[in-house]
Amino acid sequence: MAVEPFDTVDLIRTKRSGDALGTAEIDWLVDAYTRGYVEDPQMAALAMAIFLNGMERREIKDLTLAMIASGERMSFDALGKTTVDKHSTGGVGDKITLPLAPLVASFGVAVPQLSGRGLGHTGGTLDKLESVPGWQASLSNDRMMEILSDVGAVICAAGSGLAPADKKLYALRDITGTVECIPLIASSIMSKKIAEGTGALVLDVKFGSGAFMPSYEASRELARTMVDLGNDAGVATSALLTDMEVPLGLTIGNALEVRESVEVLAGGGPADVVELTVALATEMLTLAGLPDADPAAALADGRAMDTWRRMIGAQGGDPAAALPIAREQHVVNAPSSGVLVQQDALTFGVSAWRLGAGRARAQDPVQAGAGIELHVKPGDTVTAGQPLWTLHTDEPERFERALESLDGAWAIGSSAPERGPIVRERIAG
Repeated sequence: MAVEPFDTVDLIRTKRSGDALGTAEIDWLVDAYTRGYVEDPQMAALAMAIFLNGMERREIKDLTLAMIASGERMSFDALGKTTVDKHSTGGVGDKITLPLAPLVASFGVAVPQLSGRGLGHTGGTLDKLESVPGWQASLSNDRMMEILSDVGAVICAAGSGLAPADKKLYALRDITGTVECIPLIASSIMSKKIAEGTGALVLDVKFGSGAFMPSYEASRELARTMVDLGNDAGVATSALLTDMEVPLGLTIGNALEVRESVEVLAGGGPADVVELTVALATEMLTLAGLPDADPAAALADGRAMDTWRRMIGAQGGDPAAALPIAREQHVVNAPSSGVLVQQDALTFGVSAWRLGAGRARAQDPVQAGAGIELHVKPGDTVTAGQPLWTLHTDEPERFERALESLDGAWAIGSSAPERGPIVRERIAG
């Protein structure tokens, strides 16, 4: 039996003391953990040491590259098209991928959007699209390439062969209180995104109540770390820091968000969703070498909608089919007149989750029609008795807990709150 070159306990002690691990040590550690030589309790101790003491930029780069090397790496060179991808750190009502991918693809750029499912209060892109009758999330690599060549955009599930070390480490972090750690978050996200083989990447890094990392400073540090990782690995990478204090758009929930996305593609939709979609599309097209492209025009003239229909159809979906509607609705009316001054994103996301729009465990089902339809946003004037939002679910017994979670999450006052722009800052290499 071959002798292992390093001792796991020594590496744990190194990070426990706040010292840096060497490149060879990190390469071995990730490989040994992937093949089972380093066991979960040992990796949990290392993850906690990293959580408490951090990592240097070089260590984070080494960890990311080692996780990429644990699996396959895709290539889109055969397409003969520029490829650009987008990743969001997740939020409430964040349906931007749906209109964004076909919008960018309508300019002749390939958008291989490998997405995931929702967990907790943040929705998953695949869950949303699965509310379209017939649509399939799983594609072979060959079929993905065919759709990218023909349509230009694909939204599908990532294969299990990409960064398997990350999948194993993420599950461990989830049960050991080490999720909110910038070196581990950044290496987790970027190992998958770099392994996907895209030529350029735009990161939508959220801050605020409904964001994965609520504080602006922490979100900015995460964005800077990921941008550096991408550019160091040869992927043109930039990030937009965007506001997630209130839900994005007027819908939270799977089929509800698809409907709103189609409204955006038709040239309408809520102003904040349109604004962020156009901002991210502009950034993606700039990285793809098309700085003068006009995404707003492509929404207005129907090009993006045409690409959406072709993209949905290519994955077995019927873009003309009626979307699922929940069997039960409950309307919340304004108790007084005034101005809506608060609408906490996290709490509204939790409420939608309790209605059946999300899942507590990866294996849980979701309801396609469940969620919340918002009739007003902060700054809007309301009158007593006016509908504020409508709750949707197939199971009326869910209303009570969903309404409980909204207690204290919203308020009516006398003056409109000050809101900054949705895109707060751009970070590039």
